[in-house]
Amino acid sequence: MKITFRCPAELRDHLPKPHLAKRGIPDWYKKMPMAAFSDDLDRDVQTVKQCPPFLDAMAYGFIVPLPVDVTVDGHDFSWNWDIPQPSDDSDVPNIGLYNQSPVGFHTPAQATGTPYFNEGIGFVKFNCFWTIELEPGYSLYVMHPANRYDLPFRTINGLVDADTYNEVFVNFPVLWTDPDFKGTLPKGTPVAQCIAINRQQHELVYEDIDHAHAGKFLPLTRELSHNVNVYKDRFRVKKL
Repeated sequence: MKITFRCPAELRDHLPKPHLAKRGIPDWYKKMPMAAFSDDLDRDVQTVKQCPPFLDAMAYGFIVPLPVDVTVDGHDFSWNWDIPQPSDDSDVPNIGLYNQSPVGFHTPAQATGTPYFNEGIGFVKFNCFWTIELEPGYSLYVMHPANRYDLPFRTINGLVDADTYNEVFVNFPVLWTDPDFKGTLPKGTPVAQCIAINRQQHELVYEDIDHAHAGKFLPLTRELSHNVNVYKDRFRVKKL
């Protein structure tokens, strides 16, 4: 899968590049223990660090990073981003005065009818300065960075047909979930995780667990309860 990113030439030296998600595993995951004591069970139990699907979800696709430090204090967002103005001194046509703000906003009315509509609270929008082009037949699934509930926002999911719609920027609206957050989101903070999805029809088939399937289900269930590495050793497929 070839994914092509393009940015204005004058911003090339100012923008962090989108990167493979596996390069952005957070420090808290790296530092967490493999097991922890449970007061409820009075013994050590496995943590999610021993759950390969938890990690694989975080490591798949690519991340679009925040292009500059953004300081947040209540409803106030500020940044100091000294980037060049669009230039006409080039053989490439000036694409216009693109929005030079890394953060934008949506009015609350745009969420009318959704469960998260709040008349007094709008949406933050992280602006992106890369166009994203996928190969024919693929769409771009945009989501909140997987398992990153430590971030003070939730990126709204979207599916963009980036094989055909790839000549302008795709921006990322988010719900601000931590109104008490005060601090700085550093440059490089993941604002969206994106996965290229092959568009295809889904055929749903429903069957009973018959004798043959039950004969595999029960032994595997018992094995999983006694061996923490069964999934990793026998079923996990290496992600490219």
